[in-house]
Amino acid sequence: MPIPITSGIHSSFWNFHRSNVCKEASFVAAPLPFAQSERRLLEHLLKRKVRFMVVGLSAATLQGAPVVTQDVDLWFEHLGDRKMSSALQEVRAAYVPPSINNPPMLAGEGAELFDIVIRMDGLGTFADELKNCLEVPLGKQKLKVLSLERILASKIAANRPKDKLTIAVLRDVLATKSAVERRPKK
Repeated sequence: MPIPITSGIHSSFWNFHRSNVCKEASFVAAPLPFAQSERRLLEHLLKRKVRFMVVGLSAATLQGAPVVTQDVDLWFEHLGDRKMSSALQEVRAAYVPPSINNPPMLAGEGAELFDIVIRMDGLGTFADELKNCLEVPLGKQKLKVLSLERILASKIAANRPKDKLTIAVLRDVLATKSAVERRPKK
């Protein structure tokens, strides 16, 4: 059973976190936990204006949720478009289309951490969900990150055993976020 976010070490985290957040994205953790090659890949995608967003537990983590994931899920509007291919080539990475045995993926320098998501259970289209994103600074660019509310909706709809384990934690984070936002400013 997850530990409530408002107890013990977590409340210390939120007190620290609340005082060190961006104005536009009030619950986004900083700095972003990417290696130089991973940041470079993301920055090139953003520079080329490839439409994508960070989703799943990695997006929740970037918003301060105390969850663990092994990868960063990226949802692209159009897989394999020219802008995406150009950006990836600039960093010595590539898009690998799906095959019978493998999902679509990124390969090459700085791409090891990233997984490609082709749909999100319980959510709308890419264009609809892009409206529910936070913008997180990444160098001079802004990285689109799916909101905690929409991540929770997707985890509930997916209803996989691994998703069921995180639903209570995400609900706790949202409740804490809401309580913090309701507090009078000093």
